[in-house]
Amino acid sequence: MSEDRKTFKVQSSALSDRGLNERRPLNEDAFLHDPARNVFAVADGVGGAEAGEVASQTAIEVLDEAFRHQVDGADVEDLMELAIQRANASIHQMAQEHAKFSMMATTIVALHVKDNIATFGHVGDSRLYRLTPDGQLHRETEDHSIVEEEVRAGRMTPEQAANHPSKNVISRALGAEQGVEVDMKTIEVEDGTEFLLCTDGITRHVSDNELRQLLVLNGDLEEVCNELKRRCYERGAEDNLTVVIVRVGERLHADDRLAELEPTISPETQAAYAPKPNGQPVVATAQNEGSFIPASRVAFPGPPTDPAVVHERLNVADPAVRAKGGSGAAKLLWFVIVLALIGGAFYAGARFKERIPFLASKVQPANPAPVASATPKPEEPFVQFERTRRQVDQDPRAWLANDVGKELVSAGVQNALDSPNAEFLYLYGRANLLTGNTDEAVKAFDAAIAKADATPSPTNATIKKEAILGLAALSFRTNRDRWKTLNQYEELTKPPANSSAP
Repeated sequence: MSEDRKTFKVQSSALSDRGLNERRPLNEDAFLHDPARNVFAVADGVGGAEAGEVASQTAIEVLDEAFRHQVDGADVEDLMELAIQRANASIHQMAQEHAKFSMMATTIVALHVKDNIATFGHVGDSRLYRLTPDGQLHRETEDHSIVEEEVRAGRMTPEQAANHPSKNVISRALGAEQGVEVDMKTIEVEDGTEFLLCTDGITRHVSDNELRQLLVLNGDLEEVCNELKRRCYERGAEDNLTVVIVRVGERLHADDRLAELEPTISPETQAAYAPKPNGQPVVATAQNEGSFIPASRVAFPGPPTDPAVVHERLNVADPAVRAKGGSGAAKLLWFVIVLALIGGAFYAGARFKERIPFLASKVQPANPAPVASATPKPEEPFVQFERTRRQVDQDPRAWLANDVGKELVSAGVQNALDSPNAEFLYLYGRANLLTGNTDEAVKAFDAAIAKADATPSPTNATIKKEAILGLAALSFRTNRDRWKTLNQYEELTKPPANSSAP
């Protein structure tokens, strides 16, 4: 790294909001906005209400304390990593000592800027983006989540990850374990670089392209924060949302960064097609809030039908079309041409049908058999697995009563735990976990992991991870119940307040 240090002015703005979800009465996000020391961070607590709020606030307070007592010449990267590790230890200790905090954890992403050097640390799925002076947006963090790790490993597509029921399950967080691996990075920055730190309450509604567009087109950082909140509210805001934006140096004029700015596909600019439960797509627009899918979740928009859009995408220089959609005469001409083409196609089909062998045979059978529909594409194992798992979640007792017997017959075994099918063993464990039969659930998850290890495959690798998560959930539940029992025992055995000890 270059030893040439440049001093830049740092500007920043921050916003945090509870969102619209009534089931989240408290804001479990926390943030650090310290322009005096140029240290910034966001944290997204998990564990529910009070626990999530405590975890995120603890992480921010520990980080703030570390930089408040920073000495000149200290290694910023070491200091930040040590602070995050210390926050992890503090949260984990509280989770072990207090039953009501047993499930808590938090994400964190932190940024420190000094001169032209930026340092950031990261755990979880909160993100840090960097916008270069020429308008290019780079995501500097990788989400520590189950589905994102599957995507990076090539075992899941981004489309599957976007709709996975466990897409919000993080695989690394502060407080979840005694130790945690922190992703650290130090880079040089140019004059005019901007950073955006945010929780997933932002990124689940606003795509990377939209973030880039907002940063490029708006010089007022506070205005960008407010616009992000407005878009999240417009699209449901079912989670807490927090954003911190930092600009290092002087911002270039917007015109200098617009040359390569591609159009952003967003709910305001283009229809998005969201799958419905019956398998039929439905257009999700700003007016159709019930089925809204954020722009970052959309990959296959439908073909344009408006002539102006067609000409725009084909880059056809048609003044009649480009001038606010074209004149009435131009539109009428286009409509006539389309009708003529359709009519011509029907006429050609009727005229030449008998002359093309692969369209119709000259010798027709007396009783033609019904035409078989095209063979449907086989359903992916991943989709089958997700459908079955949802059935288990909806009614685990019914699944145990109906599907276990079928598996016993199919596999030719007497005991469900003897099944050679890793997927069945995981689902069997999940159903028992949901119905409170923890001993059987532990055995099933262990058996699923063993079968997955015995027959490695991308599908079994996913099942193994899900089984490990199931065991983790059981461990959390067992510890929580143990604390409850201990507290109840202490209350029952406590001598009355007015009695004297023997």
